[in-house]
Amino acid sequence: MPKLIISGRGGSGKSTLVTLLSRVLGEKERVLVVDTDESNLGLGRMLGLEQPAMTLMGCLGGKSAVREKLLGSLQKGDGEGVGLFTGNLTLNNLPAECVGGKWPVCYLRIGKIEHSMEGCACPMGAVARSFLKQLTTAENEWVLVDTEAGVEHFGRGVMEGVDLVMMVVDPTHEAVLLAGRAKTLAEEAGKKFVVVLNKVDENTEPFLRRELAATGIPVLGALKFSSGINLANLTGDSLSAVDMQGELNELVHELKKLIG
Repeated sequence: MPKLIISGRGGSGKSTLVTLLSRVLGEKERVLVVDTDESNLGLGRMLGLEQPAMTLMGCLGGKSAVREKLLGSLQKGDGEGVGLFTGNLTLNNLPAECVGGKWPVCYLRIGKIEHSMEGCACPMGAVARSFLKQLTTAENEWVLVDTEAGVEHFGRGVMEGVDLVMMVVDPTHEAVLLAGRAKTLAEEAGKKFVVVLNKVDENTEPFLRRELAATGIPVLGALKFSSGINLANLTGDSLSAVDMQGELNELVHELKKLIG
């Protein structure tokens, strides 16, 4: 089954959508949530899962070790296509210390900014890219990738190993503009691109649908504004999909039709 990138502007609800989708998909299938945002600290609590003991970067020896391997590869002329993982990488043989939770839903963090002045996050992007490209999934398995805000992950090539790019669009003009840019970048990479509307009401949903349709951007589904989810995000509680079960079931149905 597929590997999906969920992107969007800061505050649009990327982590919320990832969490709610994992709830619905996890009722029948296995789901690995991959946190590629080096600044996101609350995804584990939203999922209601314990934080993994280590990041995937840590399992590879840390940022310096990854950087050295990348530099060595460049010197050999291999470029950024270096594989950081050996063997057949599946959901069944992930490093236990890097995985939080228990199946059907588990959680893995690529890397985090740990110290001031530690340098750019490029090695984390390389780890995410290599991991997603080398990871294989079975028929009953999904991978949901939560990204940092904006479109930097497009430039890093993180989407190279995924099947679909899904952007969250909330009721802001910035989100509409960003969706247009992301669609272009996804198409350049040969990836399917859709958007999901979030935090909409009876006024903002039809407006956003018209704006996006005018630029040829397909809307796969929409989630209404939820005061319950808004409060849970404020208090740091895990999120429940109960209030949005119908919309989420329809979104999953459309996703499966799209991916085939």
